[in-house]
Amino acid sequence: MSLLDDVARRDSWRCWVCDEPVDADMSVNDPRGPSVDSRTADKKAKVAERLAHRACNTRKGAVKVVIAWPDRLHVVEPAPLIAVAERLERKGGRELVARCPSKKDAQEAADWLVDRFSRLVPGLPVTASVDAGGGQYLVALATGRR
Repeated sequence: MSLLDDVARRDSWRCWVCDEPVDADMSVNDPRGPSVDSRTADKKAKVAERLAHRACNTRKGAVKVVIAWPDRLHVVEPAPLIAVAERLERKGGRELVARCPSKKDAQEAADWLVDRFSRLVPGLPVTASVDAGGGQYLVALATGRR
């Protein structure tokens, strides 16, 4: 077994950057082909390598990676998810990540966040909560650590 196979299986053949499937049969030289993204700069990261498309991995070296919130979610002032992930991984605790106009919108965002973080930061148990406040609904992520 190669490192690529091990990382890809652990990450369920999904790119950590764009969250799209990675084709196991695609050439590693193809932009949509598989590659291993090494997190050597972050010594405290629990997962040292992650699966990425070749193009996503190459592009992130030139520009800061931004994990996009889906257009289908109705959120106001969404937090930058890479920074949230890094803080929660490093310190644990709870962090507000978005405001939503309705409880339904907030719950959809919370559900998406828990699912997305399961791939963004494998091994970090994250829960989401929805709290009413000021005529809106706040979405928070939390880890078991404080």
